[in-house]
Amino acid sequence: MHVVVTAGHVDHGKSTLIQALTGQDPDRLDEEKRRGLSIQLGYCWTTWPEVGDVAFVDVPGHERFLATTLSGMGPVPVVLFVVAADDPWMPQSAEHLAALDALGVDRGVLVVTRSDLADPGPALARARAEVDGTSLAGIAEVVVSGRTGTGLGDLRGALSGVLGDVPRPDPSADVRLWVDRRFHVTGAGTVVTGTLPAGTISVGDVLEGAGGTVRVRGVEVLGRAVEAVSGPARVALRLGGRVPDDLDRGGVLATQGAFDLAQVVDVAVGVGRGDVTELPAAPLLHVGSASTSVHTRPLADEYVRLSLRVPLPLRHGDRAVLRDPGSRALWGVRVRDVAPPRLRRRGAAARAKVLASLDGTVAAEVAARGLVHREALRRWGTTAGGPAPGTVEAQGWLVAPPHAAELAEGIAELARQPRGTTAPAAADQLGLPDPALVAALARPPVTVDRGRFTVAQELDGRLAAAWERLRDRLTRKPFDAPDADVLAELRLDPDDLAALDRAGMVIRLSPVLVLLPSAADSAVRILGALPQPFSVSDARQALGSSRRVTLPLLDRLDRHGRTVRLHDDRRRVRSPE
Repeated sequence: MHVVVTAGHVDHGKSTLIQALTGQDPDRLDEEKRRGLSIQLGYCWTTWPEVGDVAFVDVPGHERFLATTLSGMGPVPVVLFVVAADDPWMPQSAEHLAALDALGVDRGVLVVTRSDLADPGPALARARAEVDGTSLAGIAEVVVSGRTGTGLGDLRGALSGVLGDVPRPDPSADVRLWVDRRFHVTGAGTVVTGTLPAGTISVGDVLEGAGGTVRVRGVEVLGRAVEAVSGPARVALRLGGRVPDDLDRGGVLATQGAFDLAQVVDVAVGVGRGDVTELPAAPLLHVGSASTSVHTRPLADEYVRLSLRVPLPLRHGDRAVLRDPGSRALWGVRVRDVAPPRLRRRGAAARAKVLASLDGTVAAEVAARGLVHREALRRWGTTAGGPAPGTVEAQGWLVAPPHAAELAEGIAELARQPRGTTAPAAADQLGLPDPALVAALARPPVTVDRGRFTVAQELDGRLAAAWERLRDRLTRKPFDAPDADVLAELRLDPDDLAALDRAGMVIRLSPVLVLLPSAADSAVRILGALPQPFSVSDARQALGSSRRVTLPLLDRLDRHGRTVRLHDDRRRVRSPE
């Protein structure tokens, strides 16, 4: 399906033109028929062999209904821009054109209507001059008469050509349906309608909005029930009886967990009818069919921070319109960051430099934040490309190279402590969201042994020689810890043993009782081969050691959760989970 929106001044023949193309009247309200103007959004459709189904969104042309007009324009990629041959260029034509330009709409057809009432040449020349100064520059032009039918074939051909060139959106994309109408149908419950830009909605899907989740109980497209529909499409969703009250025009239904509701966003201000320096403090933000008041904070250059009264599911690259209801000035904005950091007192200019670098790629986003999760990037709409070389990744977290280097230094500093550090402790002290990052970020001289990160310390010549003799002795008899006489012979006092422990070369069972670091693993292996449970005497004999060593070694294994002490003082080796 293709979706097309109309635009143009009131009473320039938009509804008549749509009725001539589709055979359907877009004005459905009695007041619209009585007053001869559109008040609400109108919807009609037809099928052309050249392009298939074509749905039209007919927007009001009167200045009092601009908010409704913007809600219809927001999600639609193609426009029929309509001017009348028997009227001069009008303010509402200029306002609609400014809105389309602000939204970046660049596909459509310029249509001069009522050619049976006046020479269309002057109107076409003026409209062409205005259009060619916007994002719609160069679009095709057609002169028609909705009353006589002159030119309708040419219009259909021109529009078919435009629609045939529109890129097809991804049917597997996340769903974000901006609701533009809600009503009740007896026997079916609540029905909402909207323009689906991309993605697929199927019967049975559960979608979420600000007020909670809803289940899709039926899907209707162009008056017929279907099991599924992919964007772009005009859709009606039957939601049953239990629907949140706030799901009305301006509400949104989205894939569960696929979007964050943004309360503060940083945007780049582009084209519009006012200068960026003239932005009011509290304009209205229009995006999709939604609108909310915002507070603006200028950053630098074209960048502005918006604080939204009502949070919305926005993504990087979204186009929206800021509108000043008083002056009727419009500004187009493009979302650059949906989760910006808090600003320091003098950080606005620096923040603008960061925003200038955000191009929607993973590499740029990681560089700007230092540390970010892939899932957050997906929710923010940043999925293009991959991380830069040198990026560290663990459990979905991405760390930019400069930040990774800083964190590696922090881990090394913690690992130099007398007892080193563990991954959870280091993550807590460094503010890391996942202990798995510690192992991924650690660099030499940091080493890890049984979950403890340490840095080997250099020993002086005397201590190094004593360590060599101690290691030779314990290698031959792993559980025969030297007594006081042997330590004196090796010239090792309690301070020396503490230094060796800090360097990760021994484990101390007491201030003067040491074994090699491998002794714990060896003991668990030997004890695990005994009939379970076992006594202290059984352990002493299996290890070929003394009670002086066996008791403190078992206590250490108990504390580390490698053995379990039972009520009768026997123990068993804990099975690995």
